[in-house]
Amino acid sequence: MKKIFMGVKLRSLRAERGLSQTALAQALEISPSYLNQIEQNQRPLTVQVLLKLHRVLGVDIQQFSEDEEARLLAALREALADAPTPVPLPELQQVVTQMPALGQAIVALQQQRQQAQERIETLALRLGDGRSQAALAPAMPYEVVRDFFFAHRNYVDSVDRAAEALAAQAPRLASGALAPWLVQRLHTSHGVSVQSGDAAGGSKRRFDPGTRTLMLADGLTPAQQAFELATQLALLEQEETFLRCLDEPFLAQAGEPARKLARVGLANYYAGALLLPYGAFLAAAESLRYDIELLQQRFGVGFETVCHRLSTLQRTDAPGVPFFLVRVDRAGNISKRQSATHFHFSRTGGTCPLWNVYEAFSQPERVLRQIASMPDGRRYLWIARTVSGGQRGYGAPGKNFSIGLGCDIRHAQRLVYAQGLDLQDPEAATPIGMGCKVCERENCPQRAFPYVGRSLAVDENRSQFTPYGSAS
Repeated sequence: MKKIFMGVKLRSLRAERGLSQTALAQALEISPSYLNQIEQNQRPLTVQVLLKLHRVLGVDIQQFSEDEEARLLAALREALADAPTPVPLPELQQVVTQMPALGQAIVALQQQRQQAQERIETLALRLGDGRSQAALAPAMPYEVVRDFFFAHRNYVDSVDRAAEALAAQAPRLASGALAPWLVQRLHTSHGVSVQSGDAAGGSKRRFDPGTRTLMLADGLTPAQQAFELATQLALLEQEETFLRCLDEPFLAQAGEPARKLARVGLANYYAGALLLPYGAFLAAAESLRYDIELLQQRFGVGFETVCHRLSTLQRTDAPGVPFFLVRVDRAGNISKRQSATHFHFSRTGGTCPLWNVYEAFSQPERVLRQIASMPDGRRYLWIARTVSGGQRGYGAPGKNFSIGLGCDIRHAQRLVYAQGLDLQDPEAATPIGMGCKVCERENCPQRAFPYVGRSLAVDENRSQFTPYGSAS
């Protein structure tokens, strides 16, 4: 057993029972000075004293166990994960060991806050007014940036055309083969030298403005190198274009972190548009019926990059299929959401396990198709496939995601992935939802939570929502 310093907790227990130090010391058969040292954390609690506390005060010894501390520490770290100022782990450990009641109160308050946010989002969805949520629950910077691109239907005309204009000056090569040309432009136009090595912090790119050095991480594919080079070029050449794009009131209200993140997002957008210029890419996509793997081969980029670009083809005079894109991990976290149309998944209650983006993990690197219907009756064609990368050697974890690309069913016939599917049969669609807590399908066999928009009557024969309910 490790040394346990629980002076604050012991003082609290004594105060709750109205005992003086002398009275408790007498009950525990120790000296008042010894008890005082324990309460001041100058001496640890011993097993003998713990057993006497249990016998005299009826204290549950489990309160002092390492497992209980670890459980509270994990809950506290999660509760403070989005705190404005990160709390160091040693300080959290101090709270857990010395002031567990405070730690439990923080966890409880965070849970209440999360529940309130969920109710706010549900209310906003029911009212059909996204501004309701924005007014009541301040969004995180990445949410603001996502909403910025959503408001532009995931297409930023000035940035896209600027990238296409530069692409016209580049050699007619596959995207991955553009890296040497981009290196030369960075050096000639901006005095930037490019090196390979450790970009620090796990990042793929790090620019030092003082030395005018751009460091690219080792192990990047030629296409990834070209993308990172194009992103840095955008940050150096397109500042005025980006500032005009970012001159929107809601971005200003969101604060500087959101504006900085949006700037990086625009630079990434520019890089994708430079490697896959709008006119050439749209023409190829239409001729190949949006076959992603054939587009990969033609442009020399990865599956996810092609999907990203497909979700941006909404130029007014030459639109492509309006796609929506998501990237998820095995735990159900959505790390990317992009939409050229109305479709979006809720931030509340996870996503739907019947969605094929999760089935893709069981069939790695195979393209899966799904006709899916939402509770409002809308139907969509979804394709999903896993992507992986980031392996750093034996035993090191890599990155594994599932990419989902979808479109409204009325556009499905333009895609090669619709071959052999009955697009007219409503029964062929898998019923999915935005997440259990905001999905109205009460009879769904995969429902994990009751619908928070309606109070469900308690049925003693339905036990799936109780801690000991059986799914079988």
